[in-house]
Amino acid sequence: MKKVKIYGTLGPSCRDPEVLGQMLEAGMDGIRLNLSHATLAESAGLIEALHSAADASGVKPELLIDMQGPELRIGALNQPMFLADGALLGIDEIPFPNAVWEALQSLPTGQEILLDDGKLLLKTVRLSSASGLQLRVERGGVLEGRKSVALPGSHIQTAALTEQDRAQIHQAKEYGVTAVMQPFVRSREDLQELRCALDEAGCRQLRLLAKVENRAGIAALPELIPCCDEIVIARGDLGSAVELWELPAVQKQIARTCREAGRDFMVVTQMLDSMIHRPVPTRAELSDVFNAVLDGAASVMVTGETAVGEYPVAVIRYLANTVRRAEAFI
Repeated sequence: MKKVKIYGTLGPSCRDPEVLGQMLEAGMDGIRLNLSHATLAESAGLIEALHSAADASGVKPELLIDMQGPELRIGALNQPMFLADGALLGIDEIPFPNAVWEALQSLPTGQEILLDDGKLLLKTVRLSSASGLQLRVERGGVLEGRKSVALPGSHIQTAALTEQDRAQIHQAKEYGVTAVMQPFVRSREDLQELRCALDEAGCRQLRLLAKVENRAGIAALPELIPCCDEIVIARGDLGSAVELWELPAVQKQIARTCREAGRDFMVVTQMLDSMIHRPVPTRAELSDVFNAVLDGAASVMVTGETAVGEYPVAVIRYLANTVRRAEAFI
């Protein structure tokens, strides 16, 4: 079998070339840059640190850029908001994108609103005809700016690529990008649009990874497989699109379909989530990584664990060692 690849995510916790070098030595094959939070130009310091670490280590890590795509996110916040359970908010108190704000005006009361990959849950309510639409906090916590927003059961049509996405693609070569991750893929047309954009920018050689993270992507999986280089089982938003207890079965189904088609797939999201604040993972997390390899994953990726977590090097060490042990077991 092919060696399973190990990916981290760039962020403040690994902006030091020395830290990145230690991550590469621990087994990291490549790293993701989330362009929903910053552009390539704004991330130039992080990218330069990666290239410096690579030169010092004598390795050539992959650099994956995760596009904005059709994903919906709230706007920027001056400071994080604490949303208390049971609190009532005006609809204007959270900077929703226009598409979400307009959808909420026509959707029935009781519509669920999931924020930050489902960590926070709101519902629309109308206390009286004069009060207008309000939001009740069903599952509270701290909300930061630019976090994802989803309306389960509703359909909001948005373009596959934003203008900023297209601008980033044209700069990809300059920054040493090796692959593009397209979020919230809904159909082969989304991937064809991205392929055309890559061709126009002279970036035909970049690998294309299709993120399956909604019901449309699940349904379209057979037509997505021939149009990409790798399928990404993106369990964050996918866990908001289906009931959480259904997510393991959905993951297994996607993995099986990819295996049968001979298409590589990646497993990502909360693989070692406890290590954002702890120096060791849970036993369940390591079992999750191990089982992903047994299911045939070509790659695994951590996100916040290395981007903002306290132990980025240890995260990669545990991830890589668990993957290697699973390979030996197979």
